[in-house]
Amino acid sequence: MDQIVNIATNYHFVFIVVVFAILFDFINGFHDSANSIATIVVTRTLTPFQAIMLAGAANFIGYFTFSHAIAKMVSKGIIHMEWLPDSEQKLALLLAALVGAVLWNLITWWLGLPTSSSHALIGGMVGAGIAAAGFGMVQIGSIGFKSGKLAVSGVAPIFLFIIVAPLVGFLASSLFSIIIMNAFRKLTPVRAGSLFKKMQLISATWYSIGHGTNDAQKTMGIITLALFSGGVTASMEIPGWVALACYVAIGLGTACGGWRIVKTMGTRITKIRPQEGFCAESAAAIVLMGTAHFGIPVSTTHVISGSIMGVGAVEQVGKVRWVTARRIIWAWVITIPATAACAALSYWAISAIRGI
Repeated sequence: MDQIVNIATNYHFVFIVVVFAILFDFINGFHDSANSIATIVVTRTLTPFQAIMLAGAANFIGYFTFSHAIAKMVSKGIIHMEWLPDSEQKLALLLAALVGAVLWNLITWWLGLPTSSSHALIGGMVGAGIAAAGFGMVQIGSIGFKSGKLAVSGVAPIFLFIIVAPLVGFLASSLFSIIIMNAFRKLTPVRAGSLFKKMQLISATWYSIGHGTNDAQKTMGIITLALFSGGVTASMEIPGWVALACYVAIGLGTACGGWRIVKTMGTRITKIRPQEGFCAESAAAIVLMGTAHFGIPVSTTHVISGSIMGVGAVEQVGKVRWVTARRIIWAWVITIPATAACAALSYWAISAIRGI
């Protein structure tokens, strides 16, 4: 009888974790919608409503097109979950990580800061893991090759890509801008504006597909881990309904739009015209597609922010509002420690409430 009660309790706890994970995914889309639509709205290629509908639909397209490499990395390569023998402890850890990430996303949305939902989630897992069983819970990990394929695990590559992702976005968009400027230098400003407004429809869609593919998969990994930890599933294979639910949630969140961050992304970093918007989105999309293929959970926010800075710097370094850029970078730096602290406090609170 006690065993039946324990199973029922676990299933109830799993349900709570899954609900919070879907909520986080929705807020992720809501918080990061500016990444997808800021440039296309500011250049008046689309109205805000048209832009968020396009971005929301494109976010969902990733469900049909990509593997689940990032989801598998998040579910297995951040925390040593096997160190916790009790399933309720594991579920408390995951719930605390989600609570910490959700709180940070809401705070930064309110402040209009384009921070990384991905790093908020990773920071939440790290903080809750440390609170549960000490620093040894965190997988340091590495980047290497296994059986001829790139293998990524642990938090070290994620910390590395806090620097690498925006830098690659910056360099890629700078190079892309130089190529585009030279290829279309004979066009008049009016013709160039008209052409690149049309091309922005392609680049914004492409970027939004990359955004959905990267960010939805992180939540998929958390839900799969919760199902396995709670004994609902017998393996770490990602159920089809989990993938579908995560892509729907992030698509709906994006469609609802977080307008506070649009202004920061679209006007306060550098002045964006259709040509710059096309170059920034295209370069960011290339980076996101590449990292999704190799299972590297990068920040879509960092990539597009770096790309916007890159296109501004190509025309004139002074065009980039570096004061705003520094403010954004500081927000990036404190995201993981801040969410780790929130998640650690949440874990202790959950543990106290449930008597773990």
